[in-house]
Amino acid sequence: MTRLQAEIKQTKPFGSVEEEAYLNLLRTTDALVRTEVELLREFGLSPSQYNVLRILRGAGDAGVTCREMSERLLTRDPDVTRLIDRLENRGLLQRGRLDLDRRVVRTTITEEGLSLLARLDDPARRWSKEHLGHLTGEQLRTLISLLEIARDRAGS
Repeated sequence: MTRLQAEIKQTKPFGSVEEEAYLNLLRTTDALVRTEVELLREFGLSPSQYNVLRILRGAGDAGVTCREMSERLLTRDPDVTRLIDRLENRGLLQRGRLDLDRRVVRTTITEEGLSLLARLDDPARRWSKEHLGHLTGEQLRTLISLLEIARDRAGS
């Protein structure tokens, strides 16, 4: 019996090693996301909201359009507009139209959003170290490479 079979109390073997690998990936993702959610809850953010703020911080004064935001999110969110609305209502970001093309709306992070991210930077680094720091650099690079290969095949 494999470790995953024991964890999910499955008595019959998996249909294939690919199925077992996929289910292990889902189980691991769930475990990591749950602990991330706990960390972010202390700051009143969801993982998607945190991701939006990090994207905006990286974009600087230029900001991003809603479409650019959708393309850069780590996980797909079907309603980026509502996600941005919630953060704007909290004063963490702002939207504005370009002078050259009034049809284009760009979103930028506010000082309050930058301040919140600054408070989160150290806890987020500690979270990464706590959950993945036990792996060697070589193991992490192998994991990254394997995940990228799988993601390429999945078409994202």
